[in-house]
Amino acid sequence: MAELPVLPEDWERCLAVVAHPDDIEYGSAAAVARWTAQGKTVSYLLVTRGEAGIDAIPPERAGPLREEEQRRAARVVGVDDVVFLDHPDGVVEYGPALRRDIVREIRRRRPDVIVTGAFGVRAFGGMTNQADHRAVGLATLDAARDAGNRWIFPGEGGEPWGGVRYVCADGEDTPTHGVDVTGEPLERGIAALEAHAAYLAGLGADTGAPPARQLLTWAAHRAGPAIGATAAVLFDVHALRFDGPPPWAE
Repeated sequence: MAELPVLPEDWERCLAVVAHPDDIEYGSAAAVARWTAQGKTVSYLLVTRGEAGIDAIPPERAGPLREEEQRRAARVVGVDDVVFLDHPDGVVEYGPALRRDIVREIRRRRPDVIVTGAFGVRAFGGMTNQADHRAVGLATLDAARDAGNRWIFPGEGGEPWGGVRYVCADGEDTPTHGVDVTGEPLERGIAALEAHAAYLAGLGADTGAPPARQLLTWAAHRAGPAIGATAAVLFDVHALRFDGPPPWAE
C-alpha cells in the first residue's frame, strides 16, 4: 500500500543543484530522465568540479575529467545545460557567497522546481552526510527564497524569481514524496551513473561500493512501494508556497 504521495508534475522547468559530479546520478537522475521524456526542461548546477574525488588522480587532472563525465551523464538523461561554479571540492562553505552564486543561476533559469541533495547530518539510511552535501543542500534551500527578493543579492542573475514551488532533497531519511521511475527512467539513470567511469574506477574494490546497476536497482526497488510503484526516487519536498487554498481557508 502506498505511503507517500507522488510529486506533482504540473510544472515545466527544473534546476538541479548539487556539490559534485555524480551526486545527481547517485540520487535523482532517474527522475530527471522521466521529466525530460515528458518534455520538461532540466538544468544542472554543480558547485564544484569534484577535483578532490579520485585519490589516484591529482585535482588538476581530475577536475576536467569529472566535468566531462558529468556532461556525458547529463546527456544520457536529456540534459544539455550544465554549469559549474568552481567552489573548492571538499571545503565548500555555507554562507552568503554560495547563496549568491546559486541565486544567480536560479534567476537566470527561473525554475518551478529545484532538486538538491540531503542536507541533514545523517542521510541515505543513517550514514553521516558529507560536508559539501550539507552546505550545498541548505544553501540551495535558502537561495530558492532569496531569489525572489529583489533586495537580496540585487542585480545578480537578472530580475527576481519567486516562482519556485518546491525544493526537493533526495537522500533524506524522512522523504515526503516520490517519483515513479519504473522501466526506462531507471535504465537511463543507471546509464548516467555508469558514465562516471573514471570516478567509479577510482573508488576501488576495497571501498565495498557495489556496481552502479546493482546499487541503483536495489535503491529504486526498495523505494518503489512507498508510492505504490515498482521503482521510485524519493524526495523530502519543501514547499515554498501553498498549492491551493492555505490550510486556514479549509
